[in-house]
Amino acid sequence: MGASLSNTAENGTVTGKTGLGDIPESCVACVFMYLTPPEICNLARLNRAFSGAASSDAVWESKLPSNYHHMLDLLPPWRYEGLSKKSIFALLSRPFSFDEDNKEVWLDRISGRICMSISSKAMSITSSEDRRHWNWFATDESRFQVVAYCQQVWWFEVSGTVKFPFPPDIYTLTFRIHIGKFLKRLGRRVSNFEHTHGWDLGPVRYELSTSDGQCAVSECRLHDIEQGDAKGTVKRGCWIEYKVGEFIVSRSNPVTEVRFSMKQIDCTHSKGGLCFDSVSIIPSNNLRRRRKTGSFHRYVS
Repeated sequence: MGASLSNTAENGTVTGKTGLGDIPESCVACVFMYLTPPEICNLARLNRAFSGAASSDAVWESKLPSNYHHMLDLLPPWRYEGLSKKSIFALLSRPFSFDEDNKEVWLDRISGRICMSISSKAMSITSSEDRRHWNWFATDESRFQVVAYCQQVWWFEVSGTVKFPFPPDIYTLTFRIHIGKFLKRLGRRVSNFEHTHGWDLGPVRYELSTSDGQCAVSECRLHDIEQGDAKGTVKRGCWIEYKVGEFIVSRSNPVTEVRFSMKQIDCTHSKGGLCFDSVSIIPSNNLRRRRKTGSFHRYVS
């Protein structure tokens, strides 16, 4: 195959007897069924047969989740009517918002699996209406352009729920938090820990449950997270993805309802100085891949 590649001309023909240009487009399409979308797009540049197979609806139908039409239902029809399956994949792989722009959903560009992020704006936050305890500030470090900041509370509780026809898979739910507040000063990012206190006096409890009876509970002292891991990595002043647990979706119907919460309700002491951005629901295999490639935020389980 390497020799044939070196002899392939720009028009897809080869100088020898046979080459890649002689492979039927239908055969190339069958091979593409086993490749990832980025690999397909790279190979599409080889010759006309590969380019034609890379545009095949059958190939891209296999990369879309079985119930991708539920995602299309969240978009106005004019955005997807008449599009090829390849164009639909490209459309759905770009995050788009729903539920008053408080949630985003998209397809992972490599695996084609559904991912979701839920803004802090979509959560129920105890005492969030009192600016002495909570406030919101705009930032480009959030995909929703705004995060919640806990200044000082005695009862800390954040909870939310989402109902969505997730396709069958194993999913991981994480909370995205930041110890301290951050801002830009003279073009540099600066963290402020003036109001950070109380998290070392008791653990934060995370809970996850689903409509079919699955549940997960974990506890963690945020003070311990920010100290770093066994490799000496300093997490203070960085966004942290805390893993709450996993849940399994066996079928898309009925729709899965996921409930989640983060709380520290020991009222013997106050706590504060914490930014809360969002909750993510991502296929577990995708999460492991991102951890291996280092393309994910600091992650704690």
